[in-house]
Amino acid sequence: MMSFDVVEWTDFASDDWQKAMQKHLGAGSKRCLETLASWQKAANAAAVDASYQPPTETVHIAKAAFATSALTATPPETGGLIELLFDSFSHAALAGIRSAAMSIRQMLYRAEPDQIDIQLEAQPERNRLLVTGQLLDVSHPEVVGREVQVTLSDGRESVVNTMTNQFGEFRGEVENSGDLELSFLGLSGKPIVILLRRALG
Repeated sequence: MMSFDVVEWTDFASDDWQKAMQKHLGAGSKRCLETLASWQKAANAAAVDASYQPPTETVHIAKAAFATSALTATPPETGGLIELLFDSFSHAALAGIRSAAMSIRQMLYRAEPDQIDIQLEAQPERNRLLVTGQLLDVSHPEVVGREVQVTLSDGRESVVNTMTNQFGEFRGEVENSGDLELSFLGLSGKPIVILLRRALG
């Protein structure tokens, strides 16, 4: 008995074709009946999936995880050029400690008018990365970034939101996946995103 191929199964453009298919199935083609059952399962799953509503807390977690991710469909306009002024990893370690594993990294960034001082410290016993920093306005050194939300992420599932204090300082811990993404709303009103691959080398 002749069987329909996959292309023919997906072509229900005309009533005549549908009638021919129904007639063929009525004749008892085992292979085509199995194929029909597979397509019906797929259609039923799609119908159920279309009406599925995930729990609200799950949606919030997913949105937070992708809020600063490079996977977002339309990345926000950032506050311009982010310049690395200092990185302790770009300088040779002092004699006597060169062979020791580097577990602390100090960096200084500028994204006019913001200046961001960041220190990263590995906590291997907990597989965590401790991030501390300070935010201030370069054009007005007396102005610090008070009550600015800073988002820390390992680029995967670990997302932590922290807030700068009255001195513009912040502190937070994320899973140490090797990468770090730090973002906040700059004093210019535009998002600042700092992405570090292999944050501690």
